[in-house]
Amino acid sequence: MTSEYATFGLAPAMRAGGVLSKGAYQIHRDFLDFIVDGRPLLSRLADLDAVSPLAADLGPTIFTAQVRGLLLETEAPLPADRRVLYGCPECVGLECGVVTAVIERDGPDVVWRDFAWQTDDTPDIYPDLGPYRFHGGQYRAELERLLALEAPAGRRVLLVGQRAAFLAKLAAALRTIGIGAEISRDAAAAHADELRGYGVVAFGRTVGPEERAAVRDAFAAAGAGAVFVAESAPIVPLLVARIEQALDRSPQEQRRLAGLRAEGGEAVLEVVARCRVRLVAHRLDRFGRLRTHDLFDGRLEPGVHRIPLDARVVRGDAFVVARTSSTVLVAPVGR
Repeated sequence: MTSEYATFGLAPAMRAGGVLSKGAYQIHRDFLDFIVDGRPLLSRLADLDAVSPLAADLGPTIFTAQVRGLLLETEAPLPADRRVLYGCPECVGLECGVVTAVIERDGPDVVWRDFAWQTDDTPDIYPDLGPYRFHGGQYRAELERLLALEAPAGRRVLLVGQRAAFLAKLAAALRTIGIGAEISRDAAAAHADELRGYGVVAFGRTVGPEERAAVRDAFAAAGAGAVFVAESAPIVPLLVARIEQALDRSPQEQRRLAGLRAEGGEAVLEVVARCRVRLVAHRLDRFGRLRTHDLFDGRLEPGVHRIPLDARVVRGDAFVVARTSSTVLVAPVGR
């Protein structure tokens, strides 16, 4: 077993939800990822679409139980003292597959070893992952800090605007993927405690500069750190993607995509870690009908990638959305 020490930490992470092509959707999940030697453990698992047990939507009791399990204060849930590190974002069921490891004490230290993929009680060991030895004091301090904070706060979005029908559709889409959303025209008069519960404020096109300034001032006075998003086009999946991008609180250096721009007949993607990337274009045609086109779906290596854009599918007021399992970026198509 390794005698070298690895550092242990936790950082905010996101499983990107979204309204996908042909009416499909996937659930948004906020969670804490395990940072081993400065790198997210999840990024070492071939772009696995999964979340850790430290998710924001579990509720305080279940969240605390998960933390105490990682502290080895409770029995392991699987045979051979195996504990779950990542599971399916949609159902968190064993049958969909989970990543497990043996977590044990070795004197004052804590060791994670024998990482495996499981869909039943029989583990399929990852041959090139771990083991990791952590200083017991640092390991426990990181996790015990969560017990004082309880569960990380979930994300809510405030929609400000007049077009009730469109905002209602947008709010419904956000709620479908697990993001809380409310509609208001009186945000500037709301109580400070209420404003601090929102991670994003999305302004509709009908909201004028003075009203936007008043809402921003109210959030600033409340000490609320919301991100403000202006409606770029009345396209529900596009606005959902922009809100997902604004909700991402993961450290910039731990994201799989670093940049996206679309101009000169191509989309330029800056990829940080090997991952599956899906690129989609959204636009409204001259009759106001939504047009969505799948442009690319495949794995990309780290580096800058240029993907040609068919002029027929990105003409007019068009936008491109790039997605990985954990990152969403939106860019207008430049002329």
